Amino acid sequence: MRIILVVLTLAIFTISCGTNQSNGKSEADNEKSCKAPIAIVDFEGVKPLLHKETDTLYVVNFWATWCAPCVKEIPYFEQIAAEFADSKLKVILINLDFPNHYENRLLPFVEKNKIQSKIMMLDDPDANRWINQVDPSWSGSIPATLIYNRHQRKFFEQEFTYQELKDAVTSFDF
Repeated sequence: MRIILVVLTLAIFTISCGTNQSNGKSEADNEKSCKAPIAIVDFEGVKPLLHKETDTLYVVNFWATWCAPCVKEIPYFEQIAAEFADSKLKVILINLDFPNHYENRLLPFVEKNKIQSKIMMLDDPDANRWINQVDPSWSGSIPATLIYNRHQRKFFEQEFTYQELKDAVTSFDF
């Protein structure tokens, strides 16, 4: 069933984002409004993003649209990504909404807030298995953020203010 949903989503995306310009939009406008769909993955799809051995600083935030503190801090992650766009920093937003909220909550939220960071929807109901693999200290509550590079790793189970997030990011050498 999940495969069918992904195939249908990609088909709809391809049709709606084709080069047909009968809608009066230019090709450039179509490209701006037709971002690739958000990948829906199980934990095995997320796991490689949590252990990269590079000089890039990864800021991986676990969030959901139904989590008020998560929604409040998302603009701070976007601001950090923009502020450090010329450095080796990558923000990845791992969404934990229920898969049936993909179309009616997640996609509209991303579009409304013009989120530019990489987003993946984690659809893996066995949270007891993967939460400890993210960080052994994680209770499972969100928002939660992992910041790491090849030399250092910090886990935060908290809501960030912009300044707290910036301080956490700048505490790393990158």
